[in-house]
Amino acid sequence: MSDFQSEAEFAKNLNMNFRVDLEEAGHMDLKLVSVTPRKVETTEQPGMERFSAVFSGPLDLLLPQRTYHVTHPEMGEFYVFLVAIGKEADGFRYEAVYNYYRKD
Repeated sequence: MSDFQSEAEFAKNLNMNFRVDLEEAGHMDLKLVSVTPRKVETTEQPGMERFSAVFSGPLDLLLPQRTYHVTHPEMGEFYVFLVAIGKEADGFRYEAVYNYYRKD
Protein backbone atom coordinates (compact mmCIF):
# COMPACT_ATOMS: atom_id res chain seq x y z
CA MET A 1 0.00 0.00 0.00
CA SER A 2 1.37 3.38 -0.97
CA ASP A 3 1.71 5.90 1.85
CA PHE A 4 2.68 8.94 -0.21
CA GLN A 5 0.97 10.64 -3.14
CA SER A 6 2.60 13.76 -4.59
CA GLU A 7 1.14 16.53 -6.70
CA ALA A 8 3.29 15.34 -9.63
CA GLU A 9 1.94 11.78 -9.34
CA PHE A 10 -1.65 12.97 -9.39
CA ALA A 11 -0.96 15.38 -12.27
CA LYS A 12 0.44 12.49 -14.36
CA ASN A 13 -2.87 10.69 -13.92
CA LEU A 14 -5.25 13.53 -14.76
CA ASN A 15 -8.47 12.33 -16.45
CA MET A 16 -7.89 8.75 -15.29
CA ASN A 17 -10.22 6.68 -13.11
CA PHE A 18 -9.53 5.80 -9.50
CA ARG A 19 -11.43 2.88 -7.96
CA VAL A 20 -12.99 3.70 -4.58
CA ASP A 21 -13.85 0.82 -2.24
CA LEU A 22 -17.37 1.20 -0.85
CA GLU A 23 -16.99 -1.84 1.42
CA GLU A 24 -20.24 -3.86 1.39
CA ALA A 25 -21.64 -1.74 -1.47
CA GLY A 26 -18.84 -2.75 -3.88
CA HIS A 27 -16.83 -0.02 -5.57
CA MET A 28 -17.16 3.13 -7.65
CA ASP A 29 -14.84 4.77 -10.17
CA LEU A 30 -14.03 8.45 -9.72
CA LYS A 31 -12.31 10.41 -12.49
CA LEU A 32 -9.50 12.79 -11.54
CA VAL A 33 -10.53 16.10 -13.17
CA SER A 34 -8.08 18.61 -11.69
CA VAL A 35 -4.92 18.94 -9.62
CA THR A 36 -4.36 22.43 -8.23
CA PRO A 37 -1.29 23.59 -6.32
CA ARG A 38 -1.99 25.77 -3.29
CA LYS A 39 -0.01 28.94 -2.83
CA VAL A 40 2.41 28.83 0.07
CA GLU A 41 1.93 31.88 2.23
CA THR A 42 4.88 33.77 3.69
CA THR A 43 3.62 33.03 7.22
CA GLU A 44 3.82 29.25 6.67
CA GLN A 45 6.70 26.96 7.39
CA PRO A 46 9.00 26.41 4.40
CA GLY A 47 9.26 23.02 2.70
CA MET A 48 5.55 22.30 2.47
CA GLU A 49 3.77 20.99 -0.62
CA ARG A 50 0.07 21.78 -0.72
CA PHE A 51 -2.41 20.84 -3.42
CA SER A 52 -5.92 19.63 -4.02
CA ALA A 53 -7.15 16.83 -6.24
CA VAL A 54 -10.73 17.02 -7.52
CA PHE A 55 -12.60 13.94 -8.68
CA SER A 56 -15.85 13.53 -10.58
CA GLY A 57 -18.33 10.80 -9.70
CA PRO A 58 -21.75 9.70 -10.95
CA LEU A 59 -25.02 11.45 -10.14
CA ASP A 60 -26.69 8.34 -8.75
CA LEU A 61 -24.62 8.11 -5.54
CA LEU A 62 -23.32 10.87 -3.25
CA LEU A 63 -20.36 9.66 -1.19
CA PRO A 64 -20.36 10.83 2.42
CA GLN A 65 -17.35 12.75 3.70
CA ARG A 66 -14.84 10.21 5.05
CA THR A 67 -11.65 8.28 4.35
CA TYR A 68 -11.79 5.80 1.45
CA HIS A 69 -9.53 3.01 0.26
CA VAL A 70 -8.54 3.83 -3.34
CA THR A 71 -6.85 1.74 -6.03
CA HIS A 72 -5.16 3.03 -9.17
CA PRO A 73 -3.12 1.03 -11.73
CA GLU A 74 -0.17 3.49 -11.64
CA MET A 75 -0.36 4.89 -8.10
CA GLY A 76 -1.26 1.66 -6.30
CA GLU A 77 -3.45 1.46 -3.21
CA PHE A 78 -3.85 4.26 -0.70
CA TYR A 79 -6.34 5.95 1.61
CA VAL A 80 -7.75 9.40 0.91
CA PHE A 81 -10.16 11.68 2.75
CA LEU A 82 -12.81 12.85 0.27
CA VAL A 83 -15.22 15.75 0.72
CA ALA A 84 -18.17 16.40 -1.60
CA ILE A 85 -17.76 19.96 -2.96
CA GLY A 86 -20.58 20.26 -5.44
CA LYS A 87 -22.98 18.82 -7.95
CA GLU A 88 -22.50 19.36 -11.68
CA ALA A 89 -24.73 18.31 -14.59
CA ASP A 90 -22.63 15.16 -15.09
CA GLY A 91 -22.10 14.16 -11.44
CA PHE A 92 -20.82 15.01 -7.97
CA ARG A 93 -17.38 16.54 -7.37
CA TYR A 94 -15.11 15.45 -4.53
CA GLU A 95 -11.94 17.06 -3.22
CA ALA A 96 -8.91 15.67 -1.44
CA VAL A 97 -6.54 18.25 0.08
CA TYR A 98 -2.89 17.41 0.69
CA ASN A 99 -0.44 19.25 2.96
CA TYR A 100 2.92 17.66 3.67
CA TYR A 101 6.63 18.31 3.93
CA ARG A 102 8.38 17.67 0.61
CA LYS A 103 10.86 14.84 0.46
CA ASP A 104 13.80 16.63 -1.15
